[in-house]
Amino acid sequence: MAKDEKNLKDAADDSIIKVETTLTRAEMYIEKNQKMLTIIITAVVVVIGGFLAYKNFYKAPREKEAQAQMFAAQQYFEKDSFKLALKGDGNYLGFLYIADQYGSTNAGNLANYYIGICYLKTGEFQKAIDYLEGFSSGDMYVGSIAIGAAGDAYLELGKTDDAISCYEKAAKNQDNNLTSPLYFMKAGIACESKGDYKNALEYYQLIKDKYKKSMQYNDVDKYIARAELKVK
Repeated sequence: MAKDEKNLKDAADDSIIKVETTLTRAEMYIEKNQKMLTIIITAVVVVIGGFLAYKNFYKAPREKEAQAQMFAAQQYFEKDSFKLALKGDGNYLGFLYIADQYGSTNAGNLANYYIGICYLKTGEFQKAIDYLEGFSSGDMYVGSIAIGAAGDAYLELGKTDDAISCYEKAAKNQDNNLTSPLYFMKAGIACESKGDYKNALEYYQLIKDKYKKSMQYNDVDKYIARAELKVK
């Protein structure tokens, strides 16, 4: 029994020595590399602090400011006063200035969408494409509409293949019964315009099979019949 107790005591002493040795090595490493570790820790703190300061004291106020400036431009947009919406009226800023000066904000991003639609409505189709493709949104409808509007601009420029590509992308962007069948329909019509009745038929058939609750479903049979005649 006494021998067992001695063995246990020796084992415990060995464990303590190993722990102390490990701690001593760790302390030596920290002491040796203290300057480097301090720099790393300080850098992490600065990055985190800088991000929070940027978010709370810079980005948030600019977001609020940009949204306030957009109000008048949106009013002009709703009245189809697209030039005033783009450039402002002398008292309020237009979408172009907001997109340029507040590009890092959500409002600045949204301004790109408005600018693209304004240019599409006023016949400046390449500019419309540039701004619409610079817009991003996770919204189920707005993101798809922006892509589809770029397709409309490409179609106006005679770039039918690019238009079809946009329409298909818009239809698949956020699958739903509103925008998806709308842009599959536009893709089909664009295919017909270039004599590609086979792919047009596929788009129309997709609407008939998958989007029975959509507005396009009510008229798709006549498009299918027309395309089938041309394919045969």
